[in-house]
Amino acid sequence: MAEPEQAYRYHVFCCTNQRPPEHERGSCQARGGVGLRNHMKDRVKELGLEGVRINAAGCLDRCEDGPAIVIYPEGVWYRAENKDDIEEIISRHLQGGEPVARLRI
Repeated sequence: MAEPEQAYRYHVFCCTNQRPPEHERGSCQARGGVGLRNHMKDRVKELGLEGVRINAAGCLDRCEDGPAIVIYPEGVWYRAENKDDIEEIISRHLQGGEPVARLRI
């Protein structure tokens, strides 16, 4: 049987999980995860990147490393701290197909 066609070239999950401020592990939302996810989604749309889906995710269990992002089908994990990091992930990974070594977790 033939493998089913993938729905997306890249499927990106951005952690937006929220925990109480005093939680020992922190949370991606407290580190700006929602704003970074929104920026990534807006930029991918502005750039007209076909086959790229940006989704919010609940806890990805990389809290200490967050804001956490994982890109499939490769399963590449990133920590993005600001919009410049998001821009680099978009240009190098989503457009160029090259993972960004300095942001990997």
